[in-house]
Amino acid sequence: MWRNFFSELTLFIANRVVSQIPCHRFRLWFYRRVMGFEIGASSYIFMDAWFDCKRGFRMGHHSVLNQKCRIDSRGGVDIGENVSISAEVCILTADHDPQSPDFAGRSAPVRIEDYAFIGTRAMILRGVTVGRGAVVAAGAVVTKDVQAFSIVAGCPAAPIGTRPENLDYTLDYGRLFF
Repeated sequence: MWRNFFSELTLFIANRVVSQIPCHRFRLWFYRRVMGFEIGASSYIFMDAWFDCKRGFRMGHHSVLNQKCRIDSRGGVDIGENVSISAEVCILTADHDPQSPDFAGRSAPVRIEDYAFIGTRAMILRGVTVGRGAVVAAGAVVTKDVQAFSIVAGCPAAPIGTRPENLDYTLDYGRLFF
């Protein structure tokens, strides 16, 4: 009982207090030390991020999680390096089986590989891998793996183009109060 209480209290503090503090260094300290997240150097988690679980979240170097994103890390979320995740993106790793008589829960990890870009208000569902350099357009709902260097859009997301394979940039656009 107490373990559950402290876990829920930690999530409450992370989502309702820490995510509102306009000091990026403090938020990173809390996410790393208290939540158990692995966050690479020169990576940013902007204000108002919402996490569904302690642990299970890893983000590589020079990646950005913009404001108001919801991250369900119950099944595990692994974000590579130089990944840009736009505002209000939702990453879900768990759901319920609608065919199950007891509405059983199920989970599977989400992986977003290096140089990927996820547009505003996109939704990534459980078990999906977004390949290296891939782009998910704003508002897309990703239900299946996205191939490396492809561009997908729509609901459900479908390929609409490709991206060059010679990507070579370093993201570093943290902001003072975000």
